[in-house]
Amino acid sequence: SLGACPARLTLPCFLCLFQGVLSDLTKVTRLHGIDPVVLVLMVGVVMFTLGFAGCVGALRENICLLKFFCSAIVLIFFLELAVAVLAFLFQDWVRDRFREFFESNIKSYRDDIDLQNLIDSLQKANQCCGAYGPEDWDLNIYFNCSGASYSREKCGVPFSCCVPDPAQKVVNTQCGYDVRSQLKSKWDESIFTKGCIQALEGWLPRNIYIVAGVFIAISLLQIFGIFLARTLISDIEAVKAGHHF
Repeated sequence: SLGACPARLTLPCFLCLFQGVLSDLTKVTRLHGIDPVVLVLMVGVVMFTLGFAGCVGALRENICLLKFFCSAIVLIFFLELAVAVLAFLFQDWVRDRFREFFESNIKSYRDDIDLQNLIDSLQKANQCCGAYGPEDWDLNIYFNCSGASYSREKCGVPFSCCVPDPAQKVVNTQCGYDVRSQLKSKWDESIFTKGCIQALEGWLPRNIYIVAGVFIAISLLQIFGIFLARTLISDIEAVKAGHHF
């Protein structure tokens, strides 16, 4: 680990760290629980690169940077459009991929605090539990109901699955303990029994105008940025060619 490395990074220690990084990347690509921080960093790198190219290209009148900025925005715009169309045409495929994604992250729920907070926020906000129901938490080694499990959370669910008590000001993180060892008819009294996939499918039609408005606003901003970049490129090329306005 990094804490075990000496002050001067030796070659074996460096190789050990590099191997650990590759292991983490392998886990991400195989969907063994995706760390939300990785996704945020990736988006941040893309935004920084585009912002840098656009600002420096405009200030220094650098055509190469401006063309890179414009091409990247065009590519992102068409990728967003393609994803939206494909998601609409292949809804079953998207549903299956989301289920696989959610289930793979359920398995890694206790392995990453950021992932844990993300799942808890999703379940609390949508009043849901698991991908298709509380039984999905059997995929997690700590919540599994099998007789081989010795976890205190055995046959339970995370606290984010619990129906909130308005009179309770302090969150009871143990409210989901042993819930699934009871009869299913009693689950509704203490936890949410609706899966998060069904909850999200029900949320989208209710907020379709908000979602459409957000996508239209983002698209207009991108088109406006492309227009400004192309206009500036044309002006710079005209000046360099000796044209006068």
